Amino acid sequence: MSDVHYLTADGLKRLKEELEQLKGPAREDLSRRLRSAIQMGDLSENADYIQAKEEQGFLEGRIQELTSILSNVAIIEENLAHRDKVDIGARVTIQEEGFDDLETYQVVGPKEADPPNNRISYESPIGRALLGKKVGELAIADTPNGQFVFKVISIE
Repeated sequence: MSDVHYLTADGLKRLKEELEQLKGPAREDLSRRLRSAIQMGDLSENADYIQAKEEQGFLEGRIQELTSILSNVAIIEENLAHRDKVDIGARVTIQEEGFDDLETYQVVGPKEADPPNNRISYESPIGRALLGKKVGELAIADTPNGQFVFKVISIE
């Protein structure tokens, strides 16, 4: 059995749309390019054909990956009214020890992680450190850049 993939409702929608795009327009475009390249003749030295075949491999691999992900999804509840601890889907405001700035992150599944946009995976060092913490508690994250200590300021 495959692993459960945790996604927000928005993340699920985006992956379904991507799969639809890949199975439809992207596949059709690639098919046209392959037909055109085949009509040019000698395939062993046809750069267009070779490139299109490589792209076809990537496209079909991504379709398989998305199909697998979407076959076993758990939707993350984002709007739980009374969160008392950090869980998947929570928006967490933290303050790094020794700094005044506050940072807010949403803890999501690895398929939706986007650190530049403050969406961190529950499998990341910071995400793991925050899971289960309550407001006011310290979380210690061991990262490749060293150890970071954070205080949980709020949970939404």
